[in-house]
Amino acid sequence: MSFNPILLPLLSMVLLTFAVWIYLFAVRIPEIGRKKIPHQDLRDRAEAHQLLTASAAASNNLKNLFEMPVLFYLACMVAMLLLIQDALLVQLAWGFVLLRVIHSIVQCTYNRVIHRFIAYFMSCLFLLFMWVRLASYLLMN
Repeated sequence: MSFNPILLPLLSMVLLTFAVWIYLFAVRIPEIGRKKIPHQDLRDRAEAHQLLTASAAASNNLKNLFEMPVLFYLACMVAMLLLIQDALLVQLAWGFVLLRVIHSIVQCTYNRVIHRFIAYFMSCLFLLFMWVRLASYLLMN
């Protein structure tokens, strides 16, 4: 099996997802202790968000990493399955990952909506262009 360069951005997205997951618990568990919230009060997601305001942004970001990135993972898998090793596709994948890292940093820290939106919107454009590039391979061959 030969190395496919799109594997690195794919693994980087996985790493980002786990990094946000670790960060979420690093802020959430101390928040639960500080506020002395009984664990049973956290059984419902909506109720938990009302109680855990300090870690809500990290929780929202983790959920975001299972929305549009699903299409990113699929695009990477299709490229690997079809042995497509296109430099532009890899550059688009890295652009998507970099913008998602920026999105996560913004959302998990100062959470300025316009900054977060720009990173999100641009990442979605990179993802769209990845799919256009893949579609051109699939339709032309």
